[in-house]
Amino acid sequence: MFDKVFQRSDCLLNRRNRYVFLVTLLIDLIAITHGISIGWFSPTLRKLQSPDSPVNFELTLNEISWVGSLVALGSGITNIIFGLLLDRLGNRVCLLLLAFPNLCGWLLIYYAQSVEFLYAARLLTGFTSGGMYIVNPIFISEISNAKIRGSLSSMLMLFMNAGILIGYILSTHIPYHIMPWIAIICPASYFLSMVFFVRESPMFLIRKGKLKEAEESYRYYNNIRDNNKSSSDMVEFETMRIALTKSNEKEEAVTWKDFVTPAALKAYALATALVITNQFSCIFPLINFMSTIFAQSGSKMNPDTCTIIVGAVQLLGTYGTTLLCDICGRKLLLLVSTAGVAISLTAFGLFTHFAQIYDLSEWSWLPLVFMSSYIFLGNIGLIGCFVVCLVELFPYKIRSKATSAFIVSCSLNGTFLLWVFPLCMEYWGIDVTMWSIAGISGCGFCFLFVFLKETKGKSMLDD
Repeated sequence: MFDKVFQRSDCLLNRRNRYVFLVTLLIDLIAITHGISIGWFSPTLRKLQSPDSPVNFELTLNEISWVGSLVALGSGITNIIFGLLLDRLGNRVCLLLLAFPNLCGWLLIYYAQSVEFLYAARLLTGFTSGGMYIVNPIFISEISNAKIRGSLSSMLMLFMNAGILIGYILSTHIPYHIMPWIAIICPASYFLSMVFFVRESPMFLIRKGKLKEAEESYRYYNNIRDNNKSSSDMVEFETMRIALTKSNEKEEAVTWKDFVTPAALKAYALATALVITNQFSCIFPLINFMSTIFAQSGSKMNPDTCTIIVGAVQLLGTYGTTLLCDICGRKLLLLVSTAGVAISLTAFGLFTHFAQIYDLSEWSWLPLVFMSSYIFLGNIGLIGCFVVCLVELFPYKIRSKATSAFIVSCSLNGTFLLWVFPLCMEYWGIDVTMWSIAGISGCGFCFLFVFLKETKGKSMLDD
């Protein structure tokens, strides 16, 4: 029975797929690393605001907003940088560079003497994030086949959410000044993995005219040991080589005309709607301020315990995406996700609103249920499928640059949302803030339902 399962072309442990799967696990170590940095912030923020703060300085509301938002600003900066470097240096070199900002950020957290140290640390954390969201999905799309691409690409968010959960748990139970020395094990392990086990993608090598290296890379990632070039295993490589070579012969450089083709303009409209729905569902801001949200929700449960539970639910949601992305398709998961986000946050807002009027202490578990539902359903589609779908929307010639531009827009939106979210909670209240997010998610559901086409199984050489 297991032999038949392993022989399926969409099985990750199939002979042809297992090397790509293992390499994906290695490069997604950086996602765990970044996730720990994100998860660390939520429980630590309440510690920094308490009388027993582990640092010798206090944070104002405005400083909290900036500490929260600078990670997205840093991400936006490196979205641009890595978008420019990717076609010049290649995927592998860019992947190697991702380890250093995160490592330096943890050192700044350890030696923090003022809020400026935390500003710099969060900015560096964002540097790793920005490069990761650009390089990782494009690299995976170039080394994997269409039948497993969705599952492999969605692992980025699965690993990041695993890191967030680890960050929640460690920062809740481990002293502030010990945490950085545990966390830097991850970027160090990631860097060594990149050096010894990851090769450049065949597509990039073909574009650079390095056909011999491209063939070796293709054989490595597809676990092909037969040296016969005419074997059936090499048919896909020859198709890729011919398509990319013809493209290079026709036009070596991308021109402005490539950015205004009908296919490109349609992709921009869909990507804009996808980005707005993803960003204004506010999953990332809520993750960063989760402990504070539970503390102010009217629930009597321990905020840090609730945060850890939500982190575990978030991991399950992303794992669900990994299982379902190539079975159900991107569109269905996105629709279920946006509808679920709207309903869950409406209910959460209602509880916090009535908790200010009535004694709902007997129902203190409801905010945890509503937030868990929000996080689970949000991760099923809006988080887990977002990057996969975004990459697949764009024509091949402009894919890296267009993806980079839209990820930059995500980072700019994220900077604004992380900065403004604690202010909204302070001046609007949690109830109105949650209802606003739910309304935008509902509008996103309607647009995606009408206009988004399924991208599952799309060739990376197609427009």
